[in-house]
Amino acid sequence: MSTESTQIHNIGYRNYDGPRLGRAYARRSLFSQSLRGAYGLGRSAKSKVLPMILFAVMCLPAAIMVAVAVATKADDLPVDYTRYAIVMQAVISLFLAAQAPQTVSRDLRFKTVPLYFSRPIERGDYVLAKFAAMTSALFVLTAAPLLLLYAGALLAKLDFTDQSKGFAQGLVSVALLSLLFSGIALVISAITPRRGFGIAAVIAVLTITYGAVSTVQAIAFEQDSSADAISWLGLFSPITLIDGVQTAFLGATSAFPGGEGPSSGLGVVYVVVVLGLIAGCYGAMMRRYRKVGL
Repeated sequence: MSTESTQIHNIGYRNYDGPRLGRAYARRSLFSQSLRGAYGLGRSAKSKVLPMILFAVMCLPAAIMVAVAVATKADDLPVDYTRYAIVMQAVISLFLAAQAPQTVSRDLRFKTVPLYFSRPIERGDYVLAKFAAMTSALFVLTAAPLLLLYAGALLAKLDFTDQSKGFAQGLVSVALLSLLFSGIALVISAITPRRGFGIAAVIAVLTITYGAVSTVQAIAFEQDSSADAISWLGLFSPITLIDGVQTAFLGATSAFPGGEGPSSGLGVVYVVVVLGLIAGCYGAMMRRYRKVGL
């Protein structure tokens, strides 16, 4: 009866002596991958359809306004830079409802989050990268039509100083909106690994609160309530919060009933609430991922 001999082969494994890119590189890579994924880049063709359609829908009214302004030699744009995102808030809500869940809930559903943390990346890095990516994706969506409006205004030979000031105010407004809306959508999406629930919840929070606050404000206006009472009601919806901040500090025309937004004094309260919500959303994300995968 023959016996097989055991042999040990040296196949030349060596320690890695190259550069170790570390946490910063991993964080940047996660940010880049998440930002690209928000527009379906690097994913299947089907994943690109909805975000690209929403991007086109977001920019189409701006393109039409520019064409009209250039053709008619208008003295001003039909819509202020600060008003554009308010008018298009339904498209913004749909974009967030579609992309925020896929940004975080897929990692939870397929239990891939522990794989991220097995590399040189900490939970804070993961949250920061995801938060920054979603905010950047939304900023691209909201700032692109403003850039289109600004370029069209210059082509129409409108006043350069006024248009530059309005454009800068619009960018500040959409940057604040992107931070607030992305934070809210990510927290909602991170609660459940089910993407469908996340989509429904994001739409509900962003649209139902706006509809409810607008309705109550309209009722208060019809009952001749004070402007301050109407302004206080605006604290209970994300979109009216942004409206109040830009009305108080960015020279915007308020969308509140009667066109009267918060005064500069009450506007400080709006700013504090917005910044508090952004910080609270970031803190909630950190708390959510503290025990994920353990």
